[in-house]
Amino acid sequence: MNREELHDGWRLTAVGGPVPDAVAGRTVPAAVPGSVHLDLLDAGLIEDPYADRVEAGLTWLHRTSWRYTLDFAAEPAADRADLVFDGLDTVATIRLNGTVLGRTANMHRSHRFDVRGLLRASGNELTVDLRPALEHAEAVERALGKRPRAYRHPFNTVRKMACSFGWDWGPDLQTAGIWRPVRLERWHSARLARVRPLVTVDADGTGRVTVHADVERACHAPLDVAVSIAGRSARGEIAPGDTTATVVVTVPDADLWWPAGYGDQPRYPLSVELSAGGAVLDRHDRRVGFRTITVDTEPDAIGTPFTFVVNGKPVFAKGANWIPDDHFLTRITRERLARRVDQALGAHLNLLRVWGGGIYESEDFYDVCDERGILVWQDFPFACAAYPEEDPLWTEVDAEAREQVARLTPHPSLALWCGNNENLWGHADWRWREQLGGRSWGLRYYRDLLPAIVAELDPTRAYAPGSPYSPGTVHPNDPDHGTRHEWDVWNRVGYTRYRDHVPRFCAEFGFEGPPTWATLTRWLHDRPLSTSSPAFQAHQKAEDGAGKLERGLAPHLPPPSTFEDWHWATQLNQARAVAFGVEHFRSWWPRTAGAVVWQLNDCWPVTSWAAIDYGERPKPLWYALKHAFAPRLFTVQPRDGAEVVIAVNDTDEDWTGDLRLAWRGFDGSLLDGDTLPFSVPARSAAVAGKAGGRREVLVAESGDVRLVHVFGEDVEHPYEPAALTARAEPVPGGYRVAVTASALAVDVALLVDRVAPDAVVDDMLVTLLPGETRTFEVRTGATVAAGAFADPLVLRSANALVRRE
Repeated sequence: MNREELHDGWRLTAVGGPVPDAVAGRTVPAAVPGSVHLDLLDAGLIEDPYADRVEAGLTWLHRTSWRYTLDFAAEPAADRADLVFDGLDTVATIRLNGTVLGRTANMHRSHRFDVRGLLRASGNELTVDLRPALEHAEAVERALGKRPRAYRHPFNTVRKMACSFGWDWGPDLQTAGIWRPVRLERWHSARLARVRPLVTVDADGTGRVTVHADVERACHAPLDVAVSIAGRSARGEIAPGDTTATVVVTVPDADLWWPAGYGDQPRYPLSVELSAGGAVLDRHDRRVGFRTITVDTEPDAIGTPFTFVVNGKPVFAKGANWIPDDHFLTRITRERLARRVDQALGAHLNLLRVWGGGIYESEDFYDVCDERGILVWQDFPFACAAYPEEDPLWTEVDAEAREQVARLTPHPSLALWCGNNENLWGHADWRWREQLGGRSWGLRYYRDLLPAIVAELDPTRAYAPGSPYSPGTVHPNDPDHGTRHEWDVWNRVGYTRYRDHVPRFCAEFGFEGPPTWATLTRWLHDRPLSTSSPAFQAHQKAEDGAGKLERGLAPHLPPPSTFEDWHWATQLNQARAVAFGVEHFRSWWPRTAGAVVWQLNDCWPVTSWAAIDYGERPKPLWYALKHAFAPRLFTVQPRDGAEVVIAVNDTDEDWTGDLRLAWRGFDGSLLDGDTLPFSVPARSAAVAGKAGGRREVLVAESGDVRLVHVFGEDVEHPYEPAALTARAEPVPGGYRVAVTASALAVDVALLVDRVAPDAVVDDMLVTLLPGETRTFEVRTGATVAAGAFADPLVLRSANALVRRE
């Protein structure tokens, strides 16, 4: 097998549509993999789509057709020569030397074309014509009938990343391009068309790898498939005319792969060789991990649980939803993915849910998750819409799902296949039935096609028809059954209402907040910058987002008087809201078996639900998740009409000790105290003591775990607004900042990106008692003025937002 990448020398030209004069007739260099927007940006023909209101001026791209052209030479072909596109975005016609090779309309698939009779030694011309995905989707919609959807464009009638058409956190840019690698493959006799290793562990601890190898032939000779792993090997023969082989290799006492926080992540190199007559024809190498992953859905006295079980051990899913990490997908590197997954680990997460309005992620994404022990919940790409079940979509979905399920089988991190995001819920509650008028809406995908494909190609993993989902005739978002999405808090009611429900597994919940100051001001240049300035509003995509932020803030903090105060107050409120939900859900383990926050990351600079903004900077929410998902946690929760301290122990060791309780006034004075022995078994939660009903301050601590709980709302309390001082000293790699409180200081934070754009602080949202000092570590390559960290816009707390009368 000889593989030659065809990435250099491409050219891009607009060939139809409402093309501006500055672009019409121009041919520019094209990056492959890449996208039209980025090529135009590199050529200086458009401004950056993420800046200010540039997005609105680029709608002409929605209806423009493009041609990619490459001239290349080719060595004489062997038995076969294939042109392979790993991903085309999206509606394409491919020609080689004037001959049409094929037409595509699915960015979630690869395509392979036999070109052995078309190649020339020199002067080959390869063209890829891309017509607008929007126009294709509109044509399919006219042919099949309109189906309800969450947004304006018919993203549900084309197999393209749904959020490419805009979402309530993403831009409407509708990318086009050759978005994954292109290569020429020359081979003879046979090649490995697909290698599908299914990895399990027997009851006695023996690791078992069952390799299903599919081959494409150019000869009728017998073929051999050799599989080796961990010093053990096995062979299988493919008889003349046959195209498949199944080879099993066992590894006694295999080291098990565990999620983060439960153990290590050993992986074993797996090699698959295809040969004929002793000559190696093709080879497939990758790494696999031995583990078992199931989901417990056995009905119990409450309803239907939804609990991940890894290697026989129930796991509380501490998770976040994952969207594409850049709207321009080809800018997402392995290094960027590794940084993002490391940030997830830094917040004590053990699961990422790849949401159904995005893509099947790159091999790099799953490999990074394999390395670090992050479980992956993979949605099939269906989201917030009714999807036609007729062709051309049915055939495309079938082919796409088969390819992607087979591709991802080797990854130990992959824990679940899920049929869709919110479509079952939409059909039940969003008035779809009357709009559909009897037309198909996707149920056969979720109940028939997709589970059958998973059962056939990846029986080692569970499948859920959707999220949220409840079995049988139960409402899909019922809290007592399966998975739940909790969006009333953001859309309608205050965040204390998270406690209204005790779901079996909360797969989505969240609250909005703006990005960090450095990210905001890097991309938005309104002067003055305000919540009503044009660019700021262009980067707030949520329906009534500003109103919901204001209403969500009002019960907790006074209306901010400046934009800077608004920025801090809404970030703080976002962090508190989500942490409130996380702690509630964790306190109910094992009844509640997962809390998957919406969302970890952003795809562009925007006010959103993300914990990490597009500039890769952690928002206060990230620090709140770090605290709320900590392996050991004290949290105040209501039980049987009283407030209690619940100890959550997500470790493999029992947690025993003395719980020291101190009730203090806002001036720091000790009002009452108690010391209670407590014991919480491994991987469990239990009541450790009574919190009392005092509307002041409770300090609960044991060892290095501490909770400072302020009763009531900040808006009610007489905080000292100037309670903090800071002293900074340079240290290798940054600064050490000692913050001292002269009075109770609630949710102390250093917004260090205001000091230097690259600065990151190790912690924030720490409440200090009068007289306490907390030292923060700040990483930065910048030289910072001595008093910069004491600036009142940098050294923040809830105190300064609550003005004394």
